[in-house]
Amino acid sequence: MKLLITLAWRNLWRYPRRTSIIIIAITIGIWSMLNISALMRGIIEQQVNNAIQNFIGHIQIHSPSYRDDPVINYSMSPPQANLLSFLNNSSEITHWATRVRVPGVVSSERETIGVSLLGIDPAQEQGLSFIGNQYIIDDHDIILGRKLADYLETRLGKRVVLMSQTEDNEIVERGFRVAGIYDAKTEDIEMQFVFIKRQTAQNMLEMGDKISELEILSSDREELDSLLAKLRSLAPKLDVQTWQTITPILQVSIKINEGFLLIWYIVVFIAMAFGLINTLLMAIFERTREIGLLQALGMKPASIIGQILFESLFLLVIGLIIGNFIGWLTVMATADGLDFSQYAAGYEMIGLSSLIYPVLNLSDILTVNILIISLGLVASFYPAWRAAQIVPLNAISR
Repeated sequence: MKLLITLAWRNLWRYPRRTSIIIIAITIGIWSMLNISALMRGIIEQQVNNAIQNFIGHIQIHSPSYRDDPVINYSMSPPQANLLSFLNNSSEITHWATRVRVPGVVSSERETIGVSLLGIDPAQEQGLSFIGNQYIIDDHDIILGRKLADYLETRLGKRVVLMSQTEDNEIVERGFRVAGIYDAKTEDIEMQFVFIKRQTAQNMLEMGDKISELEILSSDREELDSLLAKLRSLAPKLDVQTWQTITPILQVSIKINEGFLLIWYIVVFIAMAFGLINTLLMAIFERTREIGLLQALGMKPASIIGQILFESLFLLVIGLIIGNFIGWLTVMATADGLDFSQYAAGYEMIGLSSLIYPVLNLSDILTVNILIISLGLVASFYPAWRAAQIVPLNAISR
């Protein structure tokens, strides 16, 4: 084994220019795989975080028919004592809030548009959604998105009229003063949501103490099965679902991104494999007489194969070390985010902001490295097998 390793290392540097070229190719391949992976993970992470902060949370509780038809008729009672105690005392829950969420229409002096009316308790929203407790909402205050305010041609201090309907299908309307204008990461959110106090919404819509939804934020968004089971046992007549179920389009988007990542891995590996195989075949062709002489002196075909595989392993390991280091440096250099503001409109259509933060996961690094080492050795087996098939007599007589 020691002899094979020594021969493989020395043979590798008999042609330094060719060896350097294939190492550079492997390095570029690893670098591209890591950086594309970090970019895709950053996009996925941002999509998920944006959805969670945009009033999705990790778990939502509704009336059984509310998600199919989110109207006031499918409201529910506030949390009962046992559920309320669990929400306040469970170590798995970091934040929770109750809301009124119904369709509405908002009108200014110039324009009218349909919106989602959210009645919130600002204190509960802290740490749960992007609106937080940025604004102190009085009974006659309304908070609009910046894009919506521009569309309505209104501003702070102006009056708008908010309309919706009660459970008896009676149209109700009320005037509100624009007390705040919020900025969201995407313009569609700014156009969609308007906010008033939850108690104000309940009074306006004659709901009593009923609510539309209860949103929960967990300490771990990936480990929700246990918490989900407990909540369903405490609220057996209600619809309790995780963010994955509530936003199926987000799950589709994540799978598309992961599929793209897999395709990129395959493309890069195929390019690297051809370069590696070509390099090894050329080295074997140039050393045909030498390999034949080694066999004539008693080296077994298995040892020939081992020697070629060690050469391949050295190439892959050197390329991996350099590629991982450069890839890590690149991710660190872009830690403050990649600015895609010139494509902001297109990014916002898929729930992204114009600033993407690459995320390099240890699992992705291990996956890339194991994939390249294992498949690289598999691809190298063909040149090694060809070397072992050389007939000593024919090789020496060349």
